[in-house]
Amino acid sequence: MANKGTIGILTGGGDVPGLNPAIRAVTIRAKREGYRVIGIRRGWAGLVEIARDEKADNSANFIELTTDIVNRAGRTGGTFLHTSRTRPSHLPKANLPEHLRATYTDATNDVTPEVLKNIDFLGLDFLIPIGGDDTLSYAQRLHEEGVKVVAIPKTMDNDVPGTDYCIGFSTCVTRTIELTHRLRTSAGSHERYLVIEVFGRYAGFTALLPTMAGAADRCLIPEHPINMDQLAELATKDRNRNPSKYSVLLVSEGAVFKDVKEMSFESTEADQYGHRKLGGIGDRVAEKLKELSPIYNNGRTINVLNQRLGYLVRCGEPDALDSMVPMAFGNLALDLVLEGTSGRLVSIHNGRYDTVPITMVTGQKKIIDIDRYYNVDRLRPKYESFMHQPLFIMTGDH
Repeated sequence: MANKGTIGILTGGGDVPGLNPAIRAVTIRAKREGYRVIGIRRGWAGLVEIARDEKADNSANFIELTTDIVNRAGRTGGTFLHTSRTRPSHLPKANLPEHLRATYTDATNDVTPEVLKNIDFLGLDFLIPIGGDDTLSYAQRLHEEGVKVVAIPKTMDNDVPGTDYCIGFSTCVTRTIELTHRLRTSAGSHERYLVIEVFGRYAGFTALLPTMAGAADRCLIPEHPINMDQLAELATKDRNRNPSKYSVLLVSEGAVFKDVKEMSFESTEADQYGHRKLGGIGDRVAEKLKELSPIYNNGRTINVLNQRLGYLVRCGEPDALDSMVPMAFGNLALDLVLEGTSGRLVSIHNGRYDTVPITMVTGQKKIIDIDRYYNVDRLRPKYESFMHQPLFIMTGDH
């Protein structure tokens, strides 16, 4: 079959189950339609570090994808193309490849001109980045520079604007439910509060959906500040009416205490998108719960079993939905390529596949609508108005 052109595909940001099936879907369809497919390694870093010399060894930066390669990888989790949080528009001097250090000498550099030259060097007719709002915000920049971009949304937090669903979310919810139920045995054995910290920097979908599914009694989300006295009273009531004398609480990593503006961070170091690594709110909630427990438990202290799920919910193979949705997203992307349409984000809205302008990625924040979905008095989801709601109930609409 005659070569219709060349498509580049990359994965950026955190790894999630479902990335390899998406890469497979794009590649299989593209090869069938007569396209060559180049896999860019390590997200935007691969497009930054290419040496534009036919004799140079660029094997660490890109690979030509074949059906055999993607069929083997498509059954696995993570991303075989690897990933990074590189941001070419804000690249620290220390992260510059050796061959660019004489050209870019500022502390932070915009190397987009090099990325554009590297896209031309590879002969890419279309670029398909798979990532969250950080990765895709730079994809929008390339779109504005004239690159033909078709984006695929991916993130455990499910917070990419413009789509109700992002690759990785279903597996995250599935694992959170499974692991929370496993931890119940220890919490019940010791008659404790069980506090579990889960992903969710700005949006609480990964705490609210598992709670709605019965994994927890209460959940704390970034969209509503934590009142510890309210929480301690509710959690103690939950524990004391449970025959096994324990209660379960899910805490989004981005949740904050009332009258405290800053999230809980592990360190002061920020990535190239300005994000510091989150972690520790679960520890602080657990400590405060134990401290307040005698007030609501007849003077007796209740101990806490405290666990951060972290990478346990993003490692391993994808669940059924994160095997099927990436297949559909990849084919949607190829539909756009075949039409010659770019500057779009493939999406799901109200249970149906669609596409939206890529500008939606940076145009708004996707967070939980508190009035529709969260009971602030009970610190739990609202169980009402399910008629005609989409599969995952909560959309990005306001």
